[in-house]
Amino acid sequence: MEGRGLDWPGCFNVRDLGGLATAGGEHTRMKAIVRSDAPDKLTAQGWEALRAYGIRTIVDLRNPAERGKMPQLDDIDVVNVPMDPVDDVEFWAEWGNGLHGTALYFQPYLERCPHLPWAVLRAVTHARPGGVLINCAAGRDRTGLMALLLLALAGVPAETIADDYEASFPRLSVMAKTLGIEDYELRTKAMVEERGTTTRALVLDTVRSLDITRYVSADDLPVLRNRLVGAERG
Repeated sequence: MEGRGLDWPGCFNVRDLGGLATAGGEHTRMKAIVRSDAPDKLTAQGWEALRAYGIRTIVDLRNPAERGKMPQLDDIDVVNVPMDPVDDVEFWAEWGNGLHGTALYFQPYLERCPHLPWAVLRAVTHARPGGVLINCAAGRDRTGLMALLLLALAGVPAETIADDYEASFPRLSVMAKTLGIEDYELRTKAMVEERGTTTRALVLDTVRSLDITRYVSADDLPVLRNRLVGAERG
């Protein structure tokens, strides 16, 4: 996974989903889709780096109350596709209190809310030419789940997808230390272990149980896969 991490000042958890081998002997396309934490935290230099990398669409997975002020972005489309079903009281009664910040909620969420990942993947499919940035707040769970779906759709093996998910952990620990906030990774690990499993096992189980046709239409599937897999686009 060398060369995938990106240094965009203001963000801590940015990496390209390209450069990963697929089961079919291809590689995911560099500069096609990037995952990150909140881009409204980018410095002026960070925005310069984002533009220089070819990002032309941002798909923001946060709910309205979470979003900060963005600079003027005449050259970049911003598509807001909130992934948290805030009105689903029953769901949050079971998966609130921090559990939604772990991979424990992935499979229950996908079972209950397939229409929300569907909307995100449709936004990525129909984004303008150029790179697409997918983000949430920390760039780990909502973004991680969508990265999981995208990489699975591209044919990336489950073990590699789990590696990509786990790559967020040290980056977010650095963020916590830099900003002087709680290192949430320690609490996440404890919550998962209390239930007799590991984050890696949860991610692997999610990938291996996927029916990708629940989250992308038959028409969009080849378009999205072409965006994901192949030679680098300029």
